[in-house]
Amino acid sequence: MTTTTDAHTQTARWTKKDLLGLRELSAEEIRLILHTAGSFREISLRPIKKVPALRGKTVVNLFFEPSTRTRTSFELAAKRLSADIVNISPQGSSLSKGETVLDTVRNLEALKVDVLVIRHAAAGVPHLIARRAAASVINAGDGAHEHPTQALLDLFTIQEKKGRLEGLNVSIIGDIAHSRVARSNIWGLTKLGARVTVCGPPTLLPAQVDQLGVAVTHELESAIRGADVLMLLRIQHERQEAMLVPSLREFRLRYGITHGRLSLAKPDILIMHPGPVNRGVEIDSDVADGPFSVILDQVTNGLAVRMAVLYLVSGAPKVDEEEA
Repeated sequence: MTTTTDAHTQTARWTKKDLLGLRELSAEEIRLILHTAGSFREISLRPIKKVPALRGKTVVNLFFEPSTRTRTSFELAAKRLSADIVNISPQGSSLSKGETVLDTVRNLEALKVDVLVIRHAAAGVPHLIARRAAASVINAGDGAHEHPTQALLDLFTIQEKKGRLEGLNVSIIGDIAHSRVARSNIWGLTKLGARVTVCGPPTLLPAQVDQLGVAVTHELESAIRGADVLMLLRIQHERQEAMLVPSLREFRLRYGITHGRLSLAKPDILIMHPGPVNRGVEIDSDVADGPFSVILDQVTNGLAVRMAVLYLVSGAPKVDEEEA
């Protein structure tokens, strides 16, 4: 039987050169990415974890910020699609000698690369590069703006575990103001019919966040009750000019997810975290490693989602007819 999601993906076609954020994507385009990721997920379970879908393509990871999960995931995704992959960091490139980002990109394009995966501390840098570059650009996180592939893997994980997104209650808890993950998830979840609540101290919530179509609470207990998913975020000290909570101890006492607080939750609650996890602050270890946690499932699904994104922006004409 054809489901609603299947009907959408059968008619949807990927037409964009880049993936810069979820704000500019339609619900159908988001569903298409998730559907494509489902096609690629089982490749990682094969004895030989590789398909020739992007043979002959070259992908460049250009990361101006530290990363473990995202950078490794994109690298493995490219390799499993048989693309060539080049990793560049500012410390080991001409950027450390004063070359501008755009000059670096122009020189990479002179080498005829196909996809640029960009992470930068300044919001909008991937968008600037995308306007100037002939290569496809994927935003791997820009400042506190967006992190689209993280949100996509979160959506994929929720859909995998719950069987749907529409009608679910998702509470995002923690440092919303400085979180690109929160913004991308808000766009994606609301477009696919989930109800989103954001929770944190007033100093860590953006002004007028309710205008994004979310409910707002400062009370953790309220965010936990009735939620199908709890998405936890760390305090992002690197994006703050001043400490916006009295102390990490105070934050944990007010907003940390402990085993005791889960007594307020639904019996099938999902606990999510984009990482890195600050154990004993936003989440206790027995919760992060407990039966409700899908944190490592998120990491696994990130590989399939990034394979799907690389495949689609590279101009693959069809979704399911490769050897996936």
